Amino acid sequence: MTTPVLSVRDLVVEFPTRRGILTAVDHISFDIQPGEVLGVVGESGAGKSMTGTAVIGLLEPPGRIAGGQVLLNGERIDNLPAEAMRKLRGKHIGMVFQDPLTSLNPLYTVGEQLVETIQTHSTLSSAQARAKAIDLLAEVGISAPEKRIDAYPHQFSGGMRQRVVLALALCAGPELVIADEPTTALDVSVQAQIITLLKKLCKDHGTAVMLITHDMGVIAETADRVAVMYAGRVAEIGPVQDVIKRARHPYTEGLMGSIPTLDTDADRLVQIPGSMPRLTAIPRGCAFNPRCPKVFDRCRVERPDPIPVGATAVACWLYADTKEKVA
Repeated sequence: MTTPVLSVRDLVVEFPTRRGILTAVDHISFDIQPGEVLGVVGESGAGKSMTGTAVIGLLEPPGRIAGGQVLLNGERIDNLPAEAMRKLRGKHIGMVFQDPLTSLNPLYTVGEQLVETIQTHSTLSSAQARAKAIDLLAEVGISAPEKRIDAYPHQFSGGMRQRVVLALALCAGPELVIADEPTTALDVSVQAQIITLLKKLCKDHGTAVMLITHDMGVIAETADRVAVMYAGRVAEIGPVQDVIKRARHPYTEGLMGSIPTLDTDADRLVQIPGSMPRLTAIPRGCAFNPRCPKVFDRCRVERPDPIPVGATAVACWLYADTKEKVA
C-alpha cells in the first residue's frame, strides 16, 4: 500500500471560551493518496475550513488541536514547533484561499512574490527563480507571462489573481495543496477554467489536493473522493460517484436532492428543515437527528462512528446491521 500524503486521525479542534469548550472539529479521520483530490463539502459552519486550517497549522488562538494526529507522508506534523511548521508550509504544503487578494501583497509585483517564495524553499539564484516564475505563470494559463510577471495584483482580474495564487501554491513543488473555496468569488465560466487547471496541475505534478467547498458541482467535476461534513464530523466519505449517485446518509441525500437537474420533472427541490446547530448547542447522539426524516430512538442518545458500507463509510445507525458492510 502507498503511504498517504496526508493522514488525519481522530482530529479534534477546540475553542476554549467563558461558556466552556466549543468543539469545532470532532474526531474526524481521512487519508489523501498521491495525485488524489479529496473534496470536503458541507454547509457553512460544518468544520471544513477549520480542518484545513488545523492541517496547515494556522489555527487562530485560542483555537487548538486538542486530540488526534496529522501525518504528512507518514510523519507527524501537528506537534511541530511553529518555526518547523513555517518551513513545512510552502515547501511541502501549499494553500489556496477563497479570496486571492488575501494571499497577495498589493505592494509587490506578482513576480517579486513568486521569486521570494521560490528562493525561500530552494537554492536557485534570482535569475533562475525568475525564469521558474515565468514558467509557472505560463503553466497556470497567464498569457505573456514574461510581461505580466512585473504587474501588481490589482492589475489582474479575479480569475487571473487566482491563477497567480495557484502558481504561488505550487512554486516549491509541495506534495499537498489545500484549496479552500478556490472558485467561490469567481463567475461560472472562470470557475470551470480554475477547476480544469487544478485537475491538470494535480495530474501533472502528482500533487494530493484537499478541496474544501460547499458546491457539489465543483466536487463532482474535480474530486476523486468526497467527505461530507456536518457539525464538525464526517457524515459520509467515499468515491465521489458513489456518494453522488447513491447517497446513504440522510444528510447527503438531502444535499443531493436540493440540487436541480435537467432529467427530472420535480415541481419542488428537496428541502432539509432547520439549520446547522451552533457549537454551543450540538444535540446529543447524532448531530443531524433534529433535522433527519429517518430518525429513531438510538439516534437521539448515541453518536454513530463511520460504518463501512461498500466503498463508502457512513456515520448513521441505519447501517449498523447492514449486510452491505462487506465490500
